[in-house]
Amino acid sequence: MQQQRSNDQSKNYPNNSHNKNQHSRKKIVQKTPFFYGWIIVIIGAWAVFLSGPGQTYSVSIFIDAYVEEFGWSRSLISTLYSAATMASGIVMIFMGKLIDRVGQRWMSVFAGIMLAVACFFNSLILGPFMLLIGFFLIRLFGQGLMELVPNTLIPQWFVRKRGRAFAFMEVGGFLSSAALPLVNVWLIHQYGWSGAWQVWAVVLLISFVPLAWIFVHNRPEDFGLLPDQKKTFGDQEHTPLEVVSQQSKTDTSFSTIEENSWTLEQAIRSWVFWGVLFCIAVPAMANTGMTFHIVSILGGGGMTRGESAFILSIMALIAFPISFFAGFLLERMPLYKLFAFTFFIEATGVLVLIMADSYNMALLFGILRGVAGGFGTLCIAMIIPQYFGRAHLGSIKGIGFTSTVIASSLGPLPFGIAFDWFGGYTEILLIMLIFFLLATVIAWINRKP
Repeated sequence: MQQQRSNDQSKNYPNNSHNKNQHSRKKIVQKTPFFYGWIIVIIGAWAVFLSGPGQTYSVSIFIDAYVEEFGWSRSLISTLYSAATMASGIVMIFMGKLIDRVGQRWMSVFAGIMLAVACFFNSLILGPFMLLIGFFLIRLFGQGLMELVPNTLIPQWFVRKRGRAFAFMEVGGFLSSAALPLVNVWLIHQYGWSGAWQVWAVVLLISFVPLAWIFVHNRPEDFGLLPDQKKTFGDQEHTPLEVVSQQSKTDTSFSTIEENSWTLEQAIRSWVFWGVLFCIAVPAMANTGMTFHIVSILGGGGMTRGESAFILSIMALIAFPISFFAGFLLERMPLYKLFAFTFFIEATGVLVLIMADSYNMALLFGILRGVAGGFGTLCIAMIIPQYFGRAHLGSIKGIGFTSTVIASSLGPLPFGIAFDWFGGYTEILLIMLIFFLLATVIAWINRKP
């Protein structure tokens, strides 16, 4: 009898421990002197910053080092990068569904650990096949999962103030794209390309994984809170959205909680959804191609690797303040208008790049890309939760990220082929210009369903 009681206690202990930990986390979240969602925004911004090792603006700085050490052609490296990116985009469909199933907290920790592993693997590459695997890993866990998780987490904590929350979160992305090209130039100079990858692996394990485990929580409703505000609605740990919505109707101090939410199957049957996918795919394809080959493109105008890296940083420095303006603006005007305007600026930037034969013209291109990046990043981040709600956000955003990743995989290769065939990039840039003009029209007519 005594042994049976001991066994029962041992069975209950893990559950009691879990409940105790959950209660402690709930008290911490509720007693934070400000709305806990802003801590989520900070962690999200840091996640987006550390997605940098898997982003094209970071990888592009390594390309010349690979060419110099291994003697590979730009077409070969572009082909490997495109194939790896496309494969990672297909896998992202399942990652989105996994986020809906297990939650953002676990997936944040998983993403940080796996991106660190990917960085370490890239420090060991010896041949094209290893480079293909390395590209696949950093694109899947860097460009993919490290960005997808915070992009599904922020809309859970914010509805009415979603624009400004995304604006603050994207600070991490802009700082990353401003800092990493220059940091990578320095790291490669100091430690070689292999040592640079190892530095990023250590940074991820030390500075992100523990923070994600401690501070990331999936939804405010799990802690008795509502999106956008600190006020609690009860002591239940898991209150259904229907209860929250009902309380919001009887208490005018609560903001509107839930938009009209679509399932993935409903969204796929809508032409609006496919218009959204096209509009988020075009900049991914065109800008990835331009960024991947930016050193070579601007090198044709006589600019050095350092000057090209500075142009990439200028883009981010311009986009940084623009994104704040865009975040507040999107709370007050229709998203489709700003999105269409963004594509018009992108098209203008491509025209300038085609004519760029001096540092000043390259600088003007960087400024235009920065303005478009500031507006476009917020539009892309907000369009799916705004158009289709947050109930099935992981699955729908997963499809959105898949289209983004696959489109970005299609960018570098045509640029590499154009250079090998024509000795320059004018022809492929004209094709990208057509895509941007088409996206301008589609964004304008593709209204919220």
